[in-house]
Formats: sequence, C-alpha cells, structure tokens
Amino acid sequence: MFVLKLIELFFQDVESSRSYMDDIYSSVPEKCLAALMHLKNNVIGSNRQKGNVIQQGVIPRLTQLLENKDQSIEIRNETVIILSSLAKGTEDHVKELIKADIVPLLLLCIHSSDDKKLSENCLRCICSIFKSESAPVHLIFQEQRVIKNLLKLIMYSVSNQITITTILSVSIKCPEHQTMLWDEGAVFSLAALLSSPHYAVLMPTLSCLAALCHENKAVAQSVASASFGGKSVPDLLVALMARDKPTDMQLAGAKCLTYLYRADAMTADDSKILYKALPVLVYLCQNNYPWQERVEAAETLAYLTEINVELQRLASISNHLISVLTTFVNYKGDSSLPAAKFEEIRKELIQAAFRVFASLASNDEDIRKKIIESENLIHHIVNALDDSSTKVNLAAIRCLHSLSRSVQQLRTTFHDHSVWKPLMRLLENATDDILTVTSSTLCNLLLEFSPSKEPIVEAGAVDLLCNLTRREDPALRLNGIWALMNMAFQAEQKIKTLILNNLGIDHIFTLLIDTEVNVVMKTLGLLRNLLCTKPHIDFIMNLHGNEIMRAVMMILDANHSSDVKEQALCILANIADGDTAKEFIMSNDDVLRKLQEYMTVNNIKLQVATIFCISNLVWKEESGSTERQAKLKELGVVAVLQQLYVTTNTTLFDKVKTAMTQFNEC
Repeated sequence: MFVLKLIELFFQDVESSRSYMDDIYSSVPEKCLAALMHLKNNVIGSNRQKGNVIQQGVIPRLTQLLENKDQSIEIRNETVIILSSLAKGTEDHVKELIKADIVPLLLLCIHSSDDKKLSENCLRCICSIFKSESAPVHLIFQEQRVIKNLLKLIMYSVSNQITITTILSVSIKCPEHQTMLWDEGAVFSLAALLSSPHYAVLMPTLSCLAALCHENKAVAQSVASASFGGKSVPDLLVALMARDKPTDMQLAGAKCLTYLYRADAMTADDSKILYKALPVLVYLCQNNYPWQERVEAAETLAYLTEINVELQRLASISNHLISVLTTFVNYKGDSSLPAAKFEEIRKELIQAAFRVFASLASNDEDIRKKIIESENLIHHIVNALDDSSTKVNLAAIRCLHSLSRSVQQLRTTFHDHSVWKPLMRLLENATDDILTVTSSTLCNLLLEFSPSKEPIVEAGAVDLLCNLTRREDPALRLNGIWALMNMAFQAEQKIKTLILNNLGIDHIFTLLIDTEVNVVMKTLGLLRNLLCTKPHIDFIMNLHGNEIMRAVMMILDANHSSDVKEQALCILANIADGDTAKEFIMSNDDVLRKLQEYMTVNNIKLQVATIFCISNLVWKEESGSTERQAKLKELGVVAVLQQLYVTTNTTLFDKVKTAMTQFNEC
C-alpha cells in the first residue's frame, strides 16, 4: 500500500506540473505569468522540486523569457526570482545555471534595464550563484561597465548593498581588480557603508574592504585616508570592533586593520593595531568561541605578527596565547561529531596554530623556547609532516622553519626527534610550495653546528639539493644552492667532491649568471666554502682550477654590486691560501692586474678583501714567497700598499700593515 501511495503521489506531481509547465511556454502573457508564479511557489524551499524542473529543461525557457525585452517587467522579475531560487539549491543545480550562461545574461539585464526592482532581483541571483566555488566570478571584472553599474546601484537599497558587496568581495582576485574598483570610487562607497545600521550590510562590506586593500599599498593608503561622517575608515573599523559587537564583526574589522597595516597604510606602533586589532585577534582564539572564528582569528594574527618583532613579543605574552594555541593542536573534539567533521576541524585548528607559532618564533629566541616547551608540540609537528593534507604539511614545515633558527633547538629537540627524516621524505615529489619551505628548513639543519647535518648528507641530500638548483622557480634554486653552501662549510673532502661532481662545473657557471642576485651570491659562497683548508683548496683547484679562475674573473669584470664582487675576491683569497693553488693567481697576469685595480677602488670592503688575498700570496713562511713578493713588487703592489697607510679605516689599516710586514721582513 505504501509503495502504491508513493506511485500515486508521483503521478499527481507529474500531472500537476505538466499543466503549468506547459503554460510557461504560452504566448499569452497572463497564462505565462500565472505559470511562473506557480513554478516559483513550487521550487522555493524544495531541492527536490528544483531538481525536477531543471530535469524538465526549464532553464532555456527561463533564459528566453529574461532576455526578451518585449516581455512584461512582471514576467521578467518572476523569471529572475525562480532562477534565484534554483541558485539556492544544490551545487549541481548551480552548475546547470552556470552552464546555461545565466550570469552574463543577468549582468546584461542590469546594464540594459531601467527597472530597479529587476536589477535588484538579478543581483540577488548573481549573489546566490557566487556562493558556489564553480561561479564565473571573473565576469565581474571583464568589462569596466559592469563595475560602474554595480557601484551606481549600490546605494539604491539595503538589498543591493548586501548583494553588491558580497559579489565584489568574492570576485576580487588580483591587483588589477583592486585598481579597477579604486578607480571607480569604490573606496568612498564602502566607507559610507561602514556606518550602516544593518549587520547584513556591514559583514560583506568588511569582507569587500579587506579584499580591496589586501597587499595593495596604493589602494590601502587610499582606504586608510578615506572618511565618512567626519570619521576615518580606521576609526570606523575600530568602532565595529567594540566588545558589544558580534564577534564575527570584530574579527572582520581586525582583519581589515591587519591588511591596512601589512600594506604599509598603517604602522605597527599605531594604537589601532597595538591596542585594538592585536588584542581582538588574541582573545578570539580562546576556546569559548566557534572553531571557525578561532581559526580565522589565529590565521589573521599570524599574518599581523609575521614581520614585526614587537608585535610578536606582545602577542606571545597576551592572554596566555601560546597555551591557548596548544589546545588547537591537542583538539579532542566532541564525541557526537562525525569522524569526517572531526578531522576537518582538527586539521584547520592545527594549521592555524602552526601558522601563528611560525610567525611568533621567526625572530625571538625566548619565544621559540616557550613554544617548543609546549606540551608535546614537537611530537605533533613531526606527525603533521606525514599528514595526508598538504596544507597541514605546509603549516608544520613553516613552524619548523622558524624554530630551526634556534641553535639550541637544532642541537637538542630537532636532533632528539630526528626531524630531518620526514623533511627528507617531503622533498620527494612535493609541490613547489612545500619544496620551498622544506628546503629553507634544511638549510638551517645543514649548518655546521647541527647534529642533523651528517645523517642528512648520508640520506642523499646532495642529489636532491643539486636537483633543486636546476628548477625554474628562483626560490627553489636559491634554497638548493644555499643548503649546499651550508653543507660545504668545514666539510670533509669527500662531501665537497660529491657536491662538485653532482652539481657540475658547467652548472656552477650557469648559476653564476642567474638573474637572481641571491643565487649568484650563494653560488659564490659555495665556492668559497669548497675552497677552504689547504689540502682541499689544492685538490679542487688541481681538478677545476682554470674553470674556477674564469668564473671569478667573469664576476669581477661584470656589472655586479660590491657585495657580489667581495665574495669573488674572498674566493681568490682562499685560493691564495693553498700551497700549489697560488700559482693559478701568480701565473695569470689578468688576475694580478685585477687585484692591483681593486686595491685602489673606492670601496673599503673590496680593498680589504683584495689586500687579504695579497697577504696570503706573499706570506713569508710559505715556500716560494720570495719569488711571489718580487713579482708583486715589480707590479707596484708595495707602492700601492704604502699609499694606503694613510687610511683612517682601522680594518683596512690592519690588513695593509699585515701585508707590508710580510714584504718588509722577506
């Protein structure tokens, strides 16, 4: 009986729908309008009915009715209301609307119609569609006229204020979008809306304002200097962060101030940042707030404190923040939560906590100590490195990267927990984001005083790091060569040989002409560390001496900064410290002339490095020093040194004195 009843109801639905669905296609306006109103009442609040009418192919007819300007305004309005209802259905329903190019049609209607109610309904529909991740948000900024129309309509009604700010906030994706809005005067409209009495207007306005000024200095400065009703935008934001305001509003206001500060429109010592934005974000991390707000507050706090030591120190001692964030990491959840939801919340909280820890620990050793001593934290970080979520991996690595700046932690905690092992695993087949942060962390773990250095080398790090130096991403090339430079410092000859063999002298030349100056600097640093201690210098120069001399001369002859050239001169000084390697300098007249040139250059750093090289060449206790001194005297080196005795720079004077002493005593 139950099954028969269901079948009966089904056929009743079908018969009922046929009657008015047929009338939607009627050329008689009254019948069509009545059918649309019937359809509207059927689909509102029922995803099942939405699915039914979509399956019956109603969307093309609705599109036809909406784009036909000869149809009555009542029919077109009812059509948009039905489309809006369908847009509030499932993701599949929204995708059907997107596939039918509803959004461009709605934008066209807004542009071409004088009916404010139709425009309002079209905006509601677009707003509903734009809640979907599949929404064609790029359409908003394809034409300047769309922005003009939206900003023209924004003050017409409360509904428009809600929908337009929502549409804009999700559509802003790049600096060009921000600039387009700025050029059309969006800043002043948003400033005015900050005084709205309506919560539903204020929240999307704050989101739109944050998106508008995020990492855009020019726009952010315009926002910070804008005002409405005699109050500046920052003051209006502070008013919305009062304790009697909803917590999500306080959070949104703090995010706007954070973005203004990070875009250099406000300073870190501004009272609105120090005593309003930061405290609001800290207290919203507390356990008694919804987890979504806690996550957003923590992530915004991480961004706020990321680059300023004083903000990091203040946050770390505010309201037991470090202990509170530890509860994020130790999230136990509610037993009634489904497993999937529990995992979602846990991962979000862990990511947020690690991001704050990464910011707080980036500069201050005392803060690092407090964080690392938090209950079981290092255990959670190591586990997070093996998590299935790349976002969790990335947050954990960033946290480790900040903590790895501590010599003490490298020698103790990092070694005790073999942190290098999961990091090495992450270097294989990882995304560029993860590779960048992981390789940055390995740079620190490969420092000479780190006990992790040896096992990392034994685990095949040389091969992995050499491969990074061949990547297109300059950040990966930099980290690869930087880590190799650290690895080569005071290393055994076998490690240096391994680096040279894997990297290849030809590729070293390629890195020395890299477009990124930091890559060039670290490559020179690598050569300097390879050419250290006499036996290693002589061994490497015996294998690659001519190529290395060519590389050094290439740097000295090129249009590089003094910092880069100083590194090249220091390499020559190291070569001059070898027993047999000295001859690569002494037998090369071009190099000797270059040294003589740099002795008189108007740059103390370059003069010091050059004279240090001269001292190593003429050191009286080494074999062949008499001949080398005689040749350099003949070139006029002693005369230049005598002229430099009048220098007032103590460092240069000491180097000159040391070199002259060697000449005088020979």
